[in-house]
Amino acid sequence: MKPCVRLPLLLLTIVLGGCVSSSVEQLRKAPVGVLKKGETIVVLGRRQNFRHQTEADFTRCVQRTLTRKKLPVKAEQKFMDEMFPWFQPRMAPRTAEALAKRLQEPVIAERLKQTGTRYIVWLDGITRRGEDGGSLSCSVGAGGGACLGLLWWEDDAEYEAVIWDMQTLKSMGKISVEASGTSYVPAVIIPIPLVAPTQSAACRGVATQIGEFLTKAIE
Repeated sequence: MKPCVRLPLLLLTIVLGGCVSSSVEQLRKAPVGVLKKGETIVVLGRRQNFRHQTEADFTRCVQRTLTRKKLPVKAEQKFMDEMFPWFQPRMAPRTAEALAKRLQEPVIAERLKQTGTRYIVWLDGITRRGEDGGSLSCSVGAGGGACLGLLWWEDDAEYEAVIWDMQTLKSMGKISVEASGTSYVPAVIIPIPLVAPTQSAACRGVATQIGEFLTKAIE
């Protein structure tokens, strides 16, 4: 009996494996200047209320990816401490336009220069749960428990990264990514979650383009 159970379960796993589609757009407004010794890059996620702020794990994912590309990335928390109180959650800008105005303030521009922050990557966006469906039921009997059915749901991710040069106090360019993934939980005796890495795909798309954009600064 075991081979008969494993075969359809294996087929479901192969056919219904979580899948993701994504697209990335890049707009360059100005050439990238070369980083001087001691200058750093900081990645900031939009901070607002819980439902609308850019996820911390997405921001960290982009930071890690850029660090692996040998870029001098400064930790977000360290930057916030250096720039206290202007980038604390209650005072942090909530839009790219608000960030632009904040950077124009002389006292902030001077502090950024003192801390060696050359480029700020501003992340804005979120991953949202989309449509879902299916059904799954489980039962327990004398011979043990078992589940049967199929659940599915969609996740939609939209993010935008704006790169700011603190030397010129101007935007160098913008990167946009959209990703959509469908996850499944097929169950033939045992439920097996097949989760589509939607947010991870969006992170790779954004970070790859940012990396290509900024690696010219260290060449």
